[in-house]
Amino acid sequence: MPMTGQIQDVSLKIHLMGVSQSKIKILSVAGSSMKTIAENPGINKGETAVLKVAGNMLPAEFVVRFDYQEKEGGDFYPAEKHIFMGKQDLELWARPKALNEPDSTYFQKGEIENTLFARFSADNGKKREQLGLLQNVLTNYDQQESKFFLLTAEEYEQRRLVYNKWIGTETNQHQSAFVSNGFVFQHLPPMMWKGTERDRTNIAIDRYFDGMDFKNPLIIKSTDIKDWMNKYVNLYGTMCPTTELRDSLFTLAGKRAIEKARLGHPLVYGWMVDYFYNGFESFNITTGIKMLKPYLNDPLCLTNKRKAIEERLKGMETLVVGSVAPDFPWKLDSGETIGFHEYKTEAKYKLVLFWSADCPHCKEMMEKFYPWYLEPANSKLMDVFAISLDETETEIPIWEREMTMLSAFKHKRAEQGVRSLEATAYFVLATPTMILVDAKTNTIVSLPETEEQLHLFLSKNGTD
Repeated sequence: MPMTGQIQDVSLKIHLMGVSQSKIKILSVAGSSMKTIAENPGINKGETAVLKVAGNMLPAEFVVRFDYQEKEGGDFYPAEKHIFMGKQDLELWARPKALNEPDSTYFQKGEIENTLFARFSADNGKKREQLGLLQNVLTNYDQQESKFFLLTAEEYEQRRLVYNKWIGTETNQHQSAFVSNGFVFQHLPPMMWKGTERDRTNIAIDRYFDGMDFKNPLIIKSTDIKDWMNKYVNLYGTMCPTTELRDSLFTLAGKRAIEKARLGHPLVYGWMVDYFYNGFESFNITTGIKMLKPYLNDPLCLTNKRKAIEERLKGMETLVVGSVAPDFPWKLDSGETIGFHEYKTEAKYKLVLFWSADCPHCKEMMEKFYPWYLEPANSKLMDVFAISLDETETEIPIWEREMTMLSAFKHKRAEQGVRSLEATAYFVLATPTMILVDAKTNTIVSLPETEEQLHLFLSKNGTD
């Protein structure tokens, strides 16, 4: 199946209703973050705006964002609507205060993609509701050998088969519409209702990918695929009482999923590698990142993260305990700039801490780590060199504010963030990242992944 075929540029004509004026943007939801691809600086009530989407971005799902004033001179308020665009030019009559009410916001007659999605979603919701009632009974009923339980399980299985057949029919009947490529994410795999919760989880994992067509590249252009994969990973998460087991099971989850996708379209294969790399990086699961290495040598794996993964692997191989920490410039309070290696301190250790004031993981860490560091015995033990990777107009003011509340640390902001000299030297791709260095020799003594691991190392090696 081709990825897109030859699609011409498509226009979205918007008629503004119900508010005084509005700015309008179209945002792409492909990739790891939303990106503006078209915008209009503002139109008034009763006026129209025409925004173009390039053919090489189609078909796809988008977000239309309105920043509107209800009354002239009033405050601006945001409102968003998800839409699908294929080969057809669209015309939308929009009331920003009621974007998801079909009587108030609607497309032209004969519109295909969004009309089909709305109809399918309504029908699907009704069918899933009945299946959900049966699932609740089977999950919570405590007499698994009773006739009632067995009949309910039989009823569920019959309805599941009918439901999956309906999904298949809808997909085939509307295969010319892009939105139909997302119907498959509603497929229900078989379930074993007898046994323990762990038994059911294992069966759910084993059969999770039943019905999925990994040879269809258009499935990665639906936002549903990420939610679908998150549910798969969460099944493993229910079996993870410890961090060590979590790392092992999430790595196994990645291996199984990538091996399934590897037999499909190269773009889907690459997307799956990217998905797990992002997850492994977020949780600093080094075993998972190492697991990805063989796939980088496969020419069929069209990953967008090849360079990032290679850099991360290189860092894991070269930035190890016992090696000399990379040097970088540090500006003293006096204004003089010296090398990190030259920085003299009475403390036993120097902690290089890469962080971002706008990073949730960093905020969570700082809430625990900073009060701990303020204890005299701990601050005497090491100096903290906090290197911010904040670089946007939004992030920098947050860092400047947070920095004043963390005055016991030594601070600098690395120009260009993760692309900076410092982050590149330490192979930093995510925050927070910590490197504990011997203050006298500048050799790396520990690479703690959490503040707990740092505390453990210092409790054993804190004094001479």
